[in-house]
Amino acid sequence: MKFIPSILLPVAFATSALAHGFVSRITVDGKVYKGNTPNGDENPSIVRLISTTSPVKGATNPDVNCGSGAPHPATDVGNAMPGSKLEFTWDAGDGENWPHNTGPLMTYMASCGSTTCDKFDSTKAKWFKIDQQGRNASGDWIQADIMAGQPVRVTLPDTLAPGNYLIRHEIIALHLATSMGGAEFYPSCSQFTVGGSQTGAPTDKELVSFPGAYSDSDPGIFDPDVFNSGSPYTFPGPPIAAFVSGSSSSSGSATTGTSASGTSASGTATTTSAPTATSTKSSGTCKLKRKASSSSLTVAASIIRPRHLSRIMRGLIANHALSL
Repeated sequence: MKFIPSILLPVAFATSALAHGFVSRITVDGKVYKGNTPNGDENPSIVRLISTTSPVKGATNPDVNCGSGAPHPATDVGNAMPGSKLEFTWDAGDGENWPHNTGPLMTYMASCGSTTCDKFDSTKAKWFKIDQQGRNASGDWIQADIMAGQPVRVTLPDTLAPGNYLIRHEIIALHLATSMGGAEFYPSCSQFTVGGSQTGAPTDKELVSFPGAYSDSDPGIFDPDVFNSGSPYTFPGPPIAAFVSGSSSSSGSATTGTSASGTSASGTATTTSAPTATSTKSSGTCKLKRKASSSSLTVAASIIRPRHLSRIMRGLIANHALSL
């Protein structure tokens, strides 16, 4: 049996890094704010530009704050109101869909004080959590909806006080989290001014810093049972602020698939109970392998054929397999 030459493997693995992702746009009550391509030109945007689509590794890495290179403020500030509906669209670095399907989606906010957030140093931010999404009622990760092209939907708190806020939206990919330090962090920060006349705010005990809020040993970051759909999941970080959820936050992080906004990424209601245990385990691959039309292509796909390889590399691999 012949295999793909080893010379192709380093190139193939290198191209897979292109498939990690970033927030390409944010929609607020129907208005679209575009982000910038990482490590590209910085155009006017409310989204702080990151320097790479690769993940942040390590819970104490300074880049868990707002992403690699992202403490540098963006040029613009978006407008929102209490109860505004936000949609975060994640793209892969090669322009395809977000490539991962395992792990939570979480959203934090931090006050920029009296200054607008385009002049605020995010390393000084004190964050409170407003939303967290894990598994749905069937035990499937809601992150899989993002992989299918859905945006992440988050609702701002109805009682949120007016002011200048950073919004830190984050995906934690856990497909490697069965090993300590395997989790991949993808934080993204955007700048807003919130109007209205509400008075809701977090308590001092609900505020955290990044880095500082997470540890590599946290149950929701190091998770040997991450692929067991019946296993309860503990969200890392603080609980959702009490003024957001309307209940006491003293009990610690939730262990369910609930979202403060009450909807999953695809817009369906989430459950407040743990998913029913099953004997099967979900896949830990980034993308499902495409079926090949011949035995040679099947061999090539089984060696290395994630969908998020660049189209050029897929062509090279397929052409080589057909020549075997």
